[in-house]
Amino acid sequence: MISVSSISKAYGNRILFSAVTFSVGVRDRIAVIGPNGSGKTTLFEIMTGRVTPDSGSMTMRKGTTIGYLEQDVKALSERRLLENVAMASTRVNRLSHQIEVLQAALAEGTSEENSAELLHGLGELQHEFEAAGGYNAEHEAKVVLSGLGFKESDFNRPLAEFSGGWQMRAALAELLFLSPDLLLLDEPTNHLDIESCIWFENYLTAYHGAVLVTSHDRAFLNRVASRILAIEPNEVTFYPGRYDAYVEARQKELDVKAATAKRQEQKVKKELRFIDQFRADKRRAAQVQSRLKRLQKMEREEIPRATRKIHFSFPEPVRSGEAVITLEHVFKAYGFNVVYRDLNLSLYRGDRVALIGPNGAGKTTLLRIMAGAIPFDKGERKLGYNVTATYYAQHQLELLDPENTLLDELQSVAPDEPEQRLRTILGGFLFSGDDVYKKVSVLSGGEKSRLALAKMLTQSTNFLLMDEPTNHLDIPSREILTDALQAYRGMLCFITHDRTLIHQIANKIIEIRDGNLLVFPGDYDSFLNWKESQTKREDEDFKDLRTKGISARDVRRRQKQIEGELRNKYYQDSAPIKKRIAEIEAELPQLEAQVRECESLFSDPEHYSDSAEVIENVAKHRRLKEIIGSLTEEWARLSTEAEKIKQEFEAASRNNMRQGPV
Repeated sequence: MISVSSISKAYGNRILFSAVTFSVGVRDRIAVIGPNGSGKTTLFEIMTGRVTPDSGSMTMRKGTTIGYLEQDVKALSERRLLENVAMASTRVNRLSHQIEVLQAALAEGTSEENSAELLHGLGELQHEFEAAGGYNAEHEAKVVLSGLGFKESDFNRPLAEFSGGWQMRAALAELLFLSPDLLLLDEPTNHLDIESCIWFENYLTAYHGAVLVTSHDRAFLNRVASRILAIEPNEVTFYPGRYDAYVEARQKELDVKAATAKRQEQKVKKELRFIDQFRADKRRAAQVQSRLKRLQKMEREEIPRATRKIHFSFPEPVRSGEAVITLEHVFKAYGFNVVYRDLNLSLYRGDRVALIGPNGAGKTTLLRIMAGAIPFDKGERKLGYNVTATYYAQHQLELLDPENTLLDELQSVAPDEPEQRLRTILGGFLFSGDDVYKKVSVLSGGEKSRLALAKMLTQSTNFLLMDEPTNHLDIPSREILTDALQAYRGMLCFITHDRTLIHQIANKIIEIRDGNLLVFPGDYDSFLNWKESQTKREDEDFKDLRTKGISARDVRRRQKQIEGELRNKYYQDSAPIKKRIAEIEAELPQLEAQVRECESLFSDPEHYSDSAEVIENVAKHRRLKEIIGSLTEEWARLSTEAEKIKQEFEAASRNNMRQGPV
């Protein structure tokens, strides 16, 4: 359908790619991958004719149509959402306009002869309109819009009312409705929630035409693409198969190149030893010159930079209490829009929680409430003992000082850390060598995101809240983030559309729908399996129950009853332990304050004028230290016991969810 032959493109001295050749078949699914700035968008713009290559050519079959989804929102239409999508086809739009003109002319009243002529023309236009899919346009537009997450109430809203992310979805809906022969999709998943992304994957899998797509969503690439076009440093290569297969094949290539480079290095060292040894020997001058020329002509094997496993060593956070945060009876509304009516949630030390749910469900609101970043109307937010929270959102990028260097930014939050350690951390986030002396003002969006993440993880906090930390990050940077979060030893709660990150990090899933929370104690794979099994089991069980005269409502009622019994037992077993933990956590700060008071007397020279007072103070200090030590041991033992009871409850609850009442 389309053939690209030996195209090259450079901007000044910066070569994006050269001599790129590939073809696109009518049903191809090709993922174009590469780090930010490698030229993926430029390649798409060459294919649309917006950018002219420096050399090479592109040919396509006559009549081939191309649809291009850009990363930036186009100028807003004045139309309403549904109308804008349904009328996206210029042919359908033109026919609709002509039909309206004829209908208006007939309504005005004309001679019998003119009316007959107008009716005949109207009939032909309506027949053509039907053949072009005009009468089904609205239905098809609704299907696409619903799949991308729009509600029925959104269909008649003006496009200008929607936020940038929803306008991007509207542009995608318009493109899908047009159904061109080739879809060029530049980061289409950036503004999609997980549910819409899954719908979009299924849509593209069944799409009649070809698809070229760029995305940093690895799960999306694995589901959609069957070929990989990789724009690597100094080369562009094609790989058959899924993204995971490409990663494996690429790693094998790098291993071979590394081995070749090592052998070359050994050979070069051997030649250089010979040259150094006999450089002054006139009898060996010819041999020395020969070997020098051979070294100059040798083609060195260069190993492209690849994402490597980073072993981070972040500051060990202070041990917190068993309950990290508790929300009780929280009510939160924005004007007349009630997000949460009676929100109750507790998270515990060791939790790595992913908040999931459709856009607009309240994920960010919940995260900001937990972070203390926004007020709520009613209820209570309680942080646990020794908990220090840090909140990461996109506004963190704006808090970076543009005049600071990267090293300055890290030193601002970790002034006592040696420079070499901070350089090591920056190196883990792909800032090496003199990069650490760059000013923040010259960084790209992705580089600022990496710096903000490094800055946050350098601080010694034990409760990290993150809202879309993968925004602006390419695939290598996302893998670095995964390494960092796996190394983080505090409690973590995060929102992301990157399912791969959820798979690799989360050990608890909270699904939010209509202001209600479903807390699933397990990883993302287990959650998806449970959801699928729930759907299948309900379908099968309800059919079987109807034959036995048992209603689905009775089954659900029994399941809720068991869940209630399990929860009651958990509260009965854990309540006295948690009460004692809370007492200790309240008592320890008071005792520590008394210790500091004693120690302040030790540093006062006048205190030593009264020996009896000194002896009494020393005894009191020793006694307080012993009590604190004893209470700390008790606190650690009770915390472990509470954690064990919680795990047993979660396991029993999970089993009830999976198997149902017996």
